[in-house]
Amino acid sequence: MIIIKSPPEIEAMRRAGAIVGQFFEEINKHVRSGVATLHLEEIAEEYVAKLGVRGAFKGYHGYPANLCTSINEEVVHGIPSGTRVLREGDIVSIDFGVVLDGFYGDAARTYAVGKISPESEKLLATTERALEKAIGASLPGNRLGDISWAVQMEAESEGFSVVRDFVGHGIGKTLHEEPQVPNFGSAGTGPKLMPGMVLAIEPMVNEGGYPVEVLSDGWTVVTRDRKRSAHFEHVVAITPDGNRILSLP
Repeated sequence: MIIIKSPPEIEAMRRAGAIVGQFFEEINKHVRSGVATLHLEEIAEEYVAKLGVRGAFKGYHGYPANLCTSINEEVVHGIPSGTRVLREGDIVSIDFGVVLDGFYGDAARTYAVGKISPESEKLLATTERALEKAIGASLPGNRLGDISWAVQMEAESEGFSVVRDFVGHGIGKTLHEEPQVPNFGSAGTGPKLMPGMVLAIEPMVNEGGYPVEVLSDGWTVVTRDRKRSAHFEHVVAITPDGNRILSLP
């Protein structure tokens, strides 16, 4: 069942999302060569403690950290580690969420570590543009498939592929709600978008093929061909006159 949020509930989610959005502004200056992903996790731990909020991911189905830090061929759910050190030319996807007053905020960005290859620059730009196109399709009266189609068309038009095994989702008082929001599909299909729906839209775009696999830690998802992957995410509310991004600073 898709849960429709009231305007006060959407405002509560905006407050949670603003905390998430501000975190990405602050973590940006710490993403550089020589930094261990565990250091980024420590910054996140201090951030949630300072603001008196709860990290959305830590403890979720046993996940051990506040952040997911996924480097290069890692798609999502990379666990921060003292031995995983960022190097010049890497790309790293950071996924972060919080719970405030019972509502979830969630977002993800992929960062360049120093100077990256032209192909990696194209991958990041395409994935972020796919998110923008998907948000543009998130209008009342449209269909969920319009969002999925927008992501797939943007990614595939640039020679990339979209992950099929992991998708976006509804969000609210729980981190994952209905509906699922795939990054592939057909325009004009699926549930109609209605005011009060809140969606976590998160293109995951691969440099090579779309198949992925989970590593032995039970969490880290990598591309099967070990080519690079990028991930961008925003939480978006459908409103009577359009949409509203809830995960901005």
